[in-house]
Amino acid sequence: MTALAVALAVAVTGLTLHTLVNATRWLRRPPTDPAPVDEAVAVLLPLRDEAARLAPCLTSLLAQRGVARLEIVVLDDNSTDGTADAVRAVAGDDPRVRLLSGAPLPDGWLGKPYACHQLAGHADPDATVLVFVDADVVLAPHAVAASVAALRDAAADLLTPYPRILAGSAGERLVQPLLQWSWLTFLPLRAMERSPRPSLAAAGGQLLVVDRAGYDRAGGHAAVRDRVLEDIELGRTVKRSGGRIALADGSGLADCRMYTSWRELAAGYTKSMWASFGSPAGAAAVVVTLLLLYAVPPVLGLAAAATGRFGVALAGGAAWLAGVAGRVVAARATGGRAFPDALAHPVSVVLFGWLIARSYHLRRRRQLSWRGRPVA
Repeated sequence: MTALAVALAVAVTGLTLHTLVNATRWLRRPPTDPAPVDEAVAVLLPLRDEAARLAPCLTSLLAQRGVARLEIVVLDDNSTDGTADAVRAVAGDDPRVRLLSGAPLPDGWLGKPYACHQLAGHADPDATVLVFVDADVVLAPHAVAASVAALRDAAADLLTPYPRILAGSAGERLVQPLLQWSWLTFLPLRAMERSPRPSLAAAGGQLLVVDRAGYDRAGGHAAVRDRVLEDIELGRTVKRSGGRIALADGSGLADCRMYTSWRELAAGYTKSMWASFGSPAGAAAVVVTLLLLYAVPPVLGLAAAATGRFGVALAGGAAWLAGVAGRVVAARATGGRAFPDALAHPVSVVLFGWLIARSYHLRRRRQLSWRGRPVA
């Protein structure tokens, strides 16, 4: 038992050191005072039933500076809540904004990829950079200019400047920080940028910046038309076409509160987690590994302390603290909240495993849906 506890402590410590290296050495930081952008840039905003929360996002887009040739193309994807009227109320007669009405969803497409496909098709033909933004993202005034500068500095075809993820409810605070923690901990960022392997890919659709030529060469969103995780799949498709992708800390560029309650969060994760691991067996292996590394040590340590096995208790506590340290490093690197949330990292991992299991369960029962549409 002592050997197991020590092995877990060593493994978790190694992963935390990898998190630290990624965060301090390889994570890209967009400029805080970017030079003016002389390229034409199209910001593309897909909306479906977002009337209640689109105003902060669109207002922040209208406040962008440092891009002389900027257009904002908004697509109302068959909303039923007055989204188009809300867009008109915010945009007024600003000539940079074009509002489109989405076409009916064709067979073989999911909603988000089709909305992005339509937006890209209607963007200014002279735009050399496309910036896809979700409605729950609020950008700093220099965000678009800094994102374009970071894309060019990375010599990449696709860049994710990952926003600062906001969390309000207890459930959000337990689960949402795992987004940044997971790729900082398990993904070698420098290898991801240099390697042509599609399996080494990460991207976030909340704020996605692409070189127009590289996007078209990869087939755009048409190449990922039926993918639930269309952002990650787009990154893989870019790699398959010979392009490069990169991640950056976008916490100084944008804020994003993806969900406003545990119910929303559970629904959002459930619709897509099944697509993250390739197969149920792969998902099971990931969940078991995470539980073994991050949930078992504190339980093992407490049980050992209660029975007087203090060597095991010390090793279990060390593994727990190493996991907490990894969460703290990830939070500090991406503008997140470290304490006291990081102390509950084992609970976060358990909830994450439950969401994965729930996703596979509802998929087998064909009960997955999002925004009123089934998720195949």
